[in-house]
Amino acid sequence: MKLKAKDMDISSGGPLIAVLNHKDAAMLDLHVMDRIKISKGKKIETVVVDIAQNGSIIRQGKIGLFDEVVESLNLRNNDNVEIAIARKPLSLDYIKKKLDGQSLSKEEIDQIVWDIVHNKLSQVELAYFVAACYTNVMSTAETILLTKSMVRHGDTLRLNKYPVIDKHSIGGIPGNRTTLIIVPIMAAAGYAMPKTSSRSIKSPAGTADTMEVLADVVFPIKKMKEIILKTNGCIIWGGALNLAPADDKIIAVERPLEIDAESQLLASIMAKKHSVSSTHILIDIPSGKDAKVKNRVGAIKLKKEFEKIGSKLRKHIKVLITDGRQPIGNGIGPALEARDVLWLLKRDPRRPIDLEKKCIVMCAEIFRMLGVKNGYRKALDILDSGKAYNKMIEIIKAQKGKETAAEDIKIGKYCRDIVSAKSGKVFDIDNLIISRVARIAGAPHDKGAGLYLYKHIGDKVKKGERLFTIYSESEHEFEYAKDFAKENNGFMVR
Repeated sequence: MKLKAKDMDISSGGPLIAVLNHKDAAMLDLHVMDRIKISKGKKIETVVVDIAQNGSIIRQGKIGLFDEVVESLNLRNNDNVEIAIARKPLSLDYIKKKLDGQSLSKEEIDQIVWDIVHNKLSQVELAYFVAACYTNVMSTAETILLTKSMVRHGDTLRLNKYPVIDKHSIGGIPGNRTTLIIVPIMAAAGYAMPKTSSRSIKSPAGTADTMEVLADVVFPIKKMKEIILKTNGCIIWGGALNLAPADDKIIAVERPLEIDAESQLLASIMAKKHSVSSTHILIDIPSGKDAKVKNRVGAIKLKKEFEKIGSKLRKHIKVLITDGRQPIGNGIGPALEARDVLWLLKRDPRRPIDLEKKCIVMCAEIFRMLGVKNGYRKALDILDSGKAYNKMIEIIKAQKGKETAAEDIKIGKYCRDIVSAKSGKVFDIDNLIISRVARIAGAPHDKGAGLYLYKHIGDKVKKGERLFTIYSESEHEFEYAKDFAKENNGFMVR
């Protein structure tokens, strides 16, 4: 069937989608979610069908095309195209197999990943794969195959260096900006550390959001390599790179479902590390009732899986189980966290000591993996000497930023102190509530929004003493955050 193209000027965010008039669809016995092949000259693309029942949207003889299809086939309005019925992707049979609880082979996993990367699966079909792996957890062997396939179907950063250091935190803890301290310490020590980081999903800030206060974080892989060769380190948003792209598409489906299949979490992290040629990897698993990993039993189980996969991938891997009961650092939100980082690197008295101690312990473990003695002392010396700060400024400048004093970082102009209703000792802090207050205040989309904490677990507090300050760039969001914090500030005092 020959039809005329109509650019819908809509992006699906991934899947290739075309919209047919219901009469044209009926002539080919096509239904919603069926596949068709669209061809223009020698270019052919297989797409998912949607059907317009209203003829005013797509007239008979036309075919509406989402941006991804227009771009792939290089089409313009009213270009002639030809369509034909296409079979569904092979990977759908393999997804059904996983739904039935069966194991997948290398070829089957590779086909699923290929179809994900090339947008051959609809969001619904991809969601079924995520659900299948969540319900019927992949074996270690399957997870390794998934990891390798994710890497194979993406770009790889190749560095003529050894060792190459990397680290990852499972996340779920407000603050916890260890990357922005560890990268300059290890780079100043002479080691390559090409760090790709994420933006926030449900937290007040991701590492990339915080780094973006100080420098650009979006670079192609070629520029990323230049930065590393020049400075030994970088802190770049992984979403701008084509490293294990299947992972980004899987995460996009997991986010609204709020599920995090263990096998996909493992494959996701290890694929990103493998794709930047890392040789020595430190994994941080915060454990606590409000963290992603709720208890030590679950943390130990996950630790063993990381170690198994790391061994199979021939990586040196160390897994730390850390305290995830409360926020790490004082600033919560991109600008407030960036200010903490600079204070810490500059050895300012206002620096967050809990964040500093955690970073030094993590660096000591990396040094131990490398066979370097007295790693704790070495990391502290690099901080105290100013070498880590100077290296961070070097990285910031290489990433098109400039040296900025912590005091010059702009934070929200609307602020309110939240005080304790009674005297006592802080015995618990609800991470979820702290994150929610900061997000209601505008973080991370408003860089200057968030919270600044004055108390942590174990600290004494007097009635009327500050627990934290809310900052917001928007009066409207500030009022919402203030009202929410009045009802529940997340601090338990007794």
